[in-house]
Amino acid sequence: TLVVFFGLLIDLLAFTLILPLFPSLISHYRTNDTSGLFNFLESKIENFRAIVGAPPEFNTVLFGGFLGSIFSFLQFVASPIIGGLSDRYGRKPLMLASTTGICLSYVLWVCSTNFTLFVLARIVGGISKGNVSLSAAIVTDVSTPANRGRGMALIGVAFSLGFLFGPMIGAGFSYWSKGRDGDWFIYPALTALVLSILDVIYLAVFFKESLPENKRNQSTRDTLLQAWMYLDPRRLFSFSSLTNLEEKQRTSLKKIGLSYFLYLFLYSGMEFTLTFLTHLRFKFTSMQQGRMFLFIGIIMAVLQGGVVRRIKLGSEKNAALWGLLLIVPSFAIVGMSSSMYGLYAGLALYAISTAFVVPCITTLVSQYGEHHQKGIIMGVFRSLGALGRALGPIFGSFLYWSLGPELSYGLGGFLLLVPYSILKSSQ
Repeated sequence: TLVVFFGLLIDLLAFTLILPLFPSLISHYRTNDTSGLFNFLESKIENFRAIVGAPPEFNTVLFGGFLGSIFSFLQFVASPIIGGLSDRYGRKPLMLASTTGICLSYVLWVCSTNFTLFVLARIVGGISKGNVSLSAAIVTDVSTPANRGRGMALIGVAFSLGFLFGPMIGAGFSYWSKGRDGDWFIYPALTALVLSILDVIYLAVFFKESLPENKRNQSTRDTLLQAWMYLDPRRLFSFSSLTNLEEKQRTSLKKIGLSYFLYLFLYSGMEFTLTFLTHLRFKFTSMQQGRMFLFIGIIMAVLQGGVVRRIKLGSEKNAALWGLLLIVPSFAIVGMSSSMYGLYAGLALYAISTAFVVPCITTLVSQYGEHHQKGIIMGVFRSLGALGRALGPIFGSFLYWSLGPELSYGLGGFLLLVPYSILKSSQ
């Protein structure tokens, strides 16, 4: 589990490094793209901005959200396929293939002298990003139901630390890039590439296969049919390929998957519009935005490392429900806040809730299916979350610019009672 933790942490440091750089990269390609793709996409973003009623100054933020949604959509497509193939061929070959693909995406980023190459790098990265669902499957392979929650919490800690320190590295490059001409992005891209190469080497040397031959799916044909089946979202939400589950278990698993999708759909929409709210209401600079996410990341890392990993077997559902309830007032407080104290009080509740919900729901899902199905189950689960993250920012932007922050955050928080109710009704 520790090998998976460190491998995932290295990957997430490289992955999150780019996040603070999006505004600088978009400004760079606005004046330096020779392929014509940037101008074409910017005209479409401008149309979307006009529809939702956002001020012109937020074109860059919306552009960054668009690129993030593309990345999440590709994860939605790739995660079940990678997970299913790992059930057939083992976790290590697919983990190495996934991280090598991510490595290739950074090579393309280093070479992205025009916007088309940069978008291609993001596409390759999105398709290859199956290592997170594989990490969850590996934790399931090597753990018992009694200690599985600790492993899932450790994955959560890797995320928190990655999103804590990666953006700090990126923010440093963002500050350094101001006023620089030429292809300045090569330096952060090379940093991400070096981290990615280290990750591939580390996993090749230290990660031992966690799924023995006798516990794998023995049919390549069935594996590929499963993966193809999950390109249909209706099959995805119903976990269609798990034919050996009792109907009661299947119904429960479908409810957990649906609640997870709705949670991330609403959550990511509100998360995306935080940039708008803090800039307009509190005049946050990019550095202050970074400090805000640092505050959230520290709380999450402390709770996941110290509290979530100690949640007892059988208590995961109650902990997730408690977290879902807590986020309702957190959104309302953030939306209505008129002072920094109010904002950070809401963000603290938001961070506490986030620290519990995803690791606990992931632990719940990992209890379903047999050994040779864990990869596809965790892949589908991850895919549902990626679909929510792909669509959520669009919905959140419409809500924010149509209703304003107070109503949109209040309504978003209230709507989170829907996934709460669905999860509560699962057995």
